[in-house]
Amino acid sequence: MLLRALVRLVVLAVIIGVTAKIVSGIHVTGGFFTLLWLAVLFSLVNLIVGPIVRILSIPLIVLTLGLFLLVVNAGLLGLTALLSSHLAIDNFWSAVLGGLLISIFSWIAELILPLSAHRSESRASRSSSNPSQHMA
Repeated sequence: MLLRALVRLVVLAVIIGVTAKIVSGIHVTGGFFTLLWLAVLFSLVNLIVGPIVRILSIPLIVLTLGLFLLVVNAGLLGLTALLSSHLAIDNFWSAVLGGLLISIFSWIAELILPLSAHRSESRASRSSSNPSQHMA
């Protein structure tokens, strides 16, 4: 469990670093441990503030068919930048693009690596429930 959380944080740190390299308006000062700190901070912001903002913005999310979630993700990334002196975001559109890329890269990482307990348990149960094993 702890190892899985550490792997998730390292993957998120790499994703934040890659996003900062791609988006010219996002700047990270520092090395890998700075990226790891930003991953912890971004995770905490998403854990604490994220659900509240998403619940309060449900009408806008429904009205825009989910596109408002890009603005919510940009806001959460901006809040992370406000809380850390190691992350700077130049403008709103850089935050939107950064939030979008972090979401896409996290989704791809989730597909490649079994980072959540639910996915790895469901894979294990599917492999153990092979019908050929139950035939005698």
